[in-house]
Amino acid sequence: MANDHVVLRFSDVTYEYEPGKPLLEEASFSVRQGSRITLMGQNGAGKSTIFKLITNELEPTEGQVFTSPSDATVAISRQVMPKDAQSLTIREYFETAFPNVEYKLDKKIQDVFDIVHLSLPIDKVVGTLSGGQQARLLLAHALIQEPDLLLLDEPTNNLDQYGIDHLTGFLMTYEKTCIVISHDAEFLNAFSDGVLYLDVHTKKVEQYTGNYNDVVEDIKARMERENLQNARMQRQIEEKRAQAEVFAHKGGKLRGVAKRMRQAAEEAEEGIVEVRKEDRTIRPFTIPAQQFDIHFDGKIIHLKTVTVIRDHKAKERPLDVIVRKNNHVMLTGPNGIGKSTLLHKLAMGSTEQAPIAPETRVGYYQQDFGNLDGEQVAYDALKEVMTENDEAKLRTIAAGFLLDRTALANRIESLSEGQKGLLSFCRLVLMKPGLLILDEPTNHINFRHLPILAKALDEYAGAMIMVSHIPDFVKQVRIDTVIDLNEL
Repeated sequence: MANDHVVLRFSDVTYEYEPGKPLLEEASFSVRQGSRITLMGQNGAGKSTIFKLITNELEPTEGQVFTSPSDATVAISRQVMPKDAQSLTIREYFETAFPNVEYKLDKKIQDVFDIVHLSLPIDKVVGTLSGGQQARLLLAHALIQEPDLLLLDEPTNNLDQYGIDHLTGFLMTYEKTCIVISHDAEFLNAFSDGVLYLDVHTKKVEQYTGNYNDVVEDIKARMERENLQNARMQRQIEEKRAQAEVFAHKGGKLRGVAKRMRQAAEEAEEGIVEVRKEDRTIRPFTIPAQQFDIHFDGKIIHLKTVTVIRDHKAKERPLDVIVRKNNHVMLTGPNGIGKSTLLHKLAMGSTEQAPIAPETRVGYYQQDFGNLDGEQVAYDALKEVMTENDEAKLRTIAAGFLLDRTALANRIESLSEGQKGLLSFCRLVLMKPGLLILDEPTNHINFRHLPILAKALDEYAGAMIMVSHIPDFVKQVRIDTVIDLNEL
């Protein structure tokens, strides 16, 4: 439970990623010890930047960031596993959590594995783990440091429902201070007691008491009050100006009355408040399905066998599933069983175990965006998948995904994870795939966009194979066939 001691304070913090281009402007807020805080904001607003300012990975352009005590320890569980950690064993990865050789590290690893509900040999290489296992490992890496301030960046990404429930229970009883970035409203509502809202329009941070639902209601009520106040002020302005016009034409002493009326109108204008703007939502869209030759029989891919991971060992299992055009397949099973591995193999091309119809364009949404070239400019990543050369169309569709001229001119590695997700969906629209492979397509995506994404996938007329651990999202998408790897 929070107490009166402030463990973190931002004092008039401005951060510019380029001169004259701020993500934060004079942002001020404080976090009390023992709080469980949600950090919210639109994709690309700068939430991860705030975390980097807290960890001193970035320095403010102006203002100061204070922790109390000054030597308070901070640990962060990031959204994705760092590339330089992929080749490490689990034990070597945990060694990086400490500045010196840690006493009884193996026991500490097992203890923190119990907390995150993970069971793995510590000599296993990090890069061989599933997305869900890596998500738990990222959390464990932060927890093993026993920090005064725990920062969690999209901790539910790639977790199955059991993992989300386990994490929620842990955070509900967590005694130290925690700040979480997440777009999972149900997860946030379960444990958070305060919200920091980063407004992408004002570049400031608004502070609220309560969980996500409370904040939504507060913001809605505030916008209604501001709109009502502005409507009243606008009526007064029009009335005073109309009266001033009448008196001004009558001349004589009434000119003075007209002057006072104009002054009253100007005072009323000062009462106009800037109504808080809501986060923008992506435009509704469709993913066009590839048009095949008239003689095409409709069979896109034939899944003949699948590799299932049990007790950390790979086992081949027979499978006889034909995925045809306009057939939507859901792949299910617990974290680590081999779902992402299967999708990755399918995305890499046709094999004897899973032949794909010739000339099929395969659209792949990879959960960690490993199929995107971080060095590539976003515009080029879109242009290379287009089926026609039409720059105006490219920019129009990109704008629908909130990717403006500035975002398109940036290298992909500089985009936020949420923007990378929107870029990936934009690529799928431009590609017009015949086979859509989606590995956790809701990862990093603002909850406001999810109904629009679900509708586009529901209406997709090509073949689709999807993995998702978000039941509310899946319910909105037509699923024709379910393959449960845990039953093979």
